[in-house]
Amino acid sequence: MKTTHTNQLIHETSPYLLQHAHNPVNWYPWGEEALARAKAEDKPILVSIGYAACHWCHVMERESFEDEQTAAIMNEYFINIKIDREERPDLDHIYMDAVQAMTGSGGWPLNVFLTPDTRPFYGGTYFPPQRAYNRASWKEVLEGVHGAYRDKKQEILQQAENLTSHLMGSNAFGIRKPGEADLLFSPELLTTIANNLLATADTEWGGFGKAPKFPQTFSIQYLLRHYHFTGEERALKQALLSLDKMIEGGIYDQLGGGFARYSTDNEWLAPHFEKMLYDNALLINVLAEAWQLTRKPQYASTIEHTLTYIEREMLQEEGGFYSALDADSEGVEGKFYTWSLQEVRDVLGEEDARLFAACYDISEKGNWEHTNILRITRPVAAIAAETGITPEQLENRLAACRQRLMERRSSRIRPQLDDKVLLGWNALMVTAYTKAFAALGKEAYRDRVVKSMAFLEARLSGNAGGWFHTYKNGKARIPAFLDDYAYLIQAYIHLQEITGTGGYLLKARKLLEWVIAHFEEAETGFFFYTHSSQTDVIVRKKEVYDGAVPSGNAVMAHNLYYLSIVFDQPGWAERSETMLRSLGKAVGQYPGSFGVWAMLAQLMTVGMQEIAIVGQQARDFLCPVLERFVPNKILQTEETNFSDFPLLAGKMGAENGGALFYLCKNYACQAPFLTIDGLLAKM
Repeated sequence: MKTTHTNQLIHETSPYLLQHAHNPVNWYPWGEEALARAKAEDKPILVSIGYAACHWCHVMERESFEDEQTAAIMNEYFINIKIDREERPDLDHIYMDAVQAMTGSGGWPLNVFLTPDTRPFYGGTYFPPQRAYNRASWKEVLEGVHGAYRDKKQEILQQAENLTSHLMGSNAFGIRKPGEADLLFSPELLTTIANNLLATADTEWGGFGKAPKFPQTFSIQYLLRHYHFTGEERALKQALLSLDKMIEGGIYDQLGGGFARYSTDNEWLAPHFEKMLYDNALLINVLAEAWQLTRKPQYASTIEHTLTYIEREMLQEEGGFYSALDADSEGVEGKFYTWSLQEVRDVLGEEDARLFAACYDISEKGNWEHTNILRITRPVAAIAAETGITPEQLENRLAACRQRLMERRSSRIRPQLDDKVLLGWNALMVTAYTKAFAALGKEAYRDRVVKSMAFLEARLSGNAGGWFHTYKNGKARIPAFLDDYAYLIQAYIHLQEITGTGGYLLKARKLLEWVIAHFEEAETGFFFYTHSSQTDVIVRKKEVYDGAVPSGNAVMAHNLYYLSIVFDQPGWAERSETMLRSLGKAVGQYPGSFGVWAMLAQLMTVGMQEIAIVGQQARDFLCPVLERFVPNKILQTEETNFSDFPLLAGKMGAENGGALFYLCKNYACQAPFLTIDGLLAKM
């Protein structure tokens, strides 16, 4: 890349912002310098938002932001600000909502024009360099917005005022009105949720809806749990079909492990090749539950393969996890991951290549854009039968082939790594490791996650109880958002369950109280996305939809419910229930957008199982309990300092110092069990 230009982004740490540091566009990061200049010069602000692994962000950069003539127009007429949506999700939420209100759709790159006081008045997503795809060219947009601001300024300001009022109005949910129907916690509601999910199910290829297809892990997780609680076979069948087809598809990296963000087709063949930390964390969560429920070896091996990928490519030297791998390498989407049949022959030889091609859908003409994405379309047993060898023999040969191809692939030019560490996404991965340990019992997973949490505490915690959102090059910055805190509290809860260390619960309680103090909207019980002291946003958003990541409000509602039982704080449970009820019928009618909320309704309806293991050897009995599929459990094994934990109060170990096992359900406790088998039989 030519570096004849350097702009203000050169001082940033975000890989996405640094990608644009040598554009001829005079980019600024979001901050006081750019905002003050916009006011002083009375120029509109152009905010362009994207992220490092975004394919169309790269395309628009190459076509427009690296073009000298286009940059000259942008520099003359606008104050240009680049934002990494992963660093500033608060700003992304606000301006994405604005563009969706104006155009009916959104996505990245997001390009939105603001008045000098940061109110949006026009925007869109990708704009081509010349008219195409029924879209105006980027230069036409720039000239048009400039002309409108120059000649029709009052109309522009009124548009900005109206749009800002709309954003504020759409944020005013959660206040229940007299006479509104309550969300009833009933088996009928849970069945309605399951039926509405299944109504959108793709019963041939798994997943929900049509392409582009996202994993929708929350929907799968809900159906697994629905089967567990009700025995509804349809729910289990669709959940497992979805996981199986993804694992066999091109969305899963058959050589290196790990899942791409989504599939562009119904068959999970052609992914958008970027790999995000959060997707893999959430898929490990649901795979762990699927393994606990079915004991299907494929789920265990996929968890192990994916975590091997995470530790090989996403683990930072201090113990944190990087954010993402790009979709492109050498300017071509997916080039790092795809193969020609001849390449496979060159590496494996004719005989092994023939077997491998038969198993992984590789052909001369290719299965995607004249090349091949590895995927499994036929059972290994069927191909083994055709070749006269056992499935075990074939799988051994395939494993050796995968290793040789992986070695060859490692010599290719790699996709760019987004090497910033995000608190919330790291917390999600901490939870994923705890779920993997619970399911599979591998000590290395527990050791890793304890170290990773210690890293987060050392590097991203701040003063006076607050934390930071992002970390890179030894520096933590940007105050944490609601999602960060919600996922962190959740991670502490799960860490306590796999370690028996009550101190993690005390940290969870402290953080919960801190979030209530600084993020709550007292009138509704919901939480704002930003801290009460943040001043650089035009509206404090409240996010409730479960999308690519869980809603911070939904996770906080779970945290409140769980910790209300652990610490005997009924007010927290009431708050959690109020939040859920305030969403009215939306959870039941649109569970694909409220999957985490739906699982909370599930827990509140079936009730929690409170398990306490007490005695000198209490922690020795963690694994038999953890490996069971009991999604509605609270598990404590703290051996000392009972006073902090009401669930442990008055519960003693056996007279000989051994463990006793306590189980409470639906506000009633049974006599302690003398053996772990006695407890497991009643769970």
